[in-house]
Amino acid sequence: MSSPGLRTRRPGLLRVGYAPGAFDLFHIGHLNLLRRARLSCDHLIAGVVSDQMALQQKGQLPVVPEQERLDIVASMEPVDEAILETHPDKLATWALLHFDVVFKGADWHGSARWVELERRFAEVGVQVVYLPYTRHVSTTLLRAEFARSGRDARPGRRTSQGPDVDRSPPPGD
Repeated sequence: MSSPGLRTRRPGLLRVGYAPGAFDLFHIGHLNLLRRARLSCDHLIAGVVSDQMALQQKGQLPVVPEQERLDIVASMEPVDEAILETHPDKLATWALLHFDVVFKGADWHGSARWVELERRFAEVGVQVVYLPYTRHVSTTLLRAEFARSGRDARPGRRTSQGPDVDRSPPPGD
């Protein structure tokens, strides 16, 4: 259910929510966030951070390519729309989508970036809601576990082979 975004308010929508994230190595923590977000809005848009944005913000490419992450997130029951987030500025994304509330994991609460975003969003009437963080799982923990086991997150790949950025599908797909 991927779309270019909600450019104008759709008739009958009361509260539009936005849940941005990389959603790499999709896990139960991601699903919990999307489920909780959907309970607090009438229409949920998930913003899947592009590969380039993730590289700029985190210094590494996601394991799962952006189109696959977008397809996975778009297929989740709580998600009404999924868009590829390509703007480093969340307010630029808001200018395109006009959401009323943005949802983030509680692990971001109090960070310098989100304190500033709270202030900026308040100026345009957007509420920032921090949702409970699923502590036992995260993409960072999963990546660390793969590294400890001598494998990267892609099946059949050893980390000792060096970085593998080939994003082409396997033969036969």
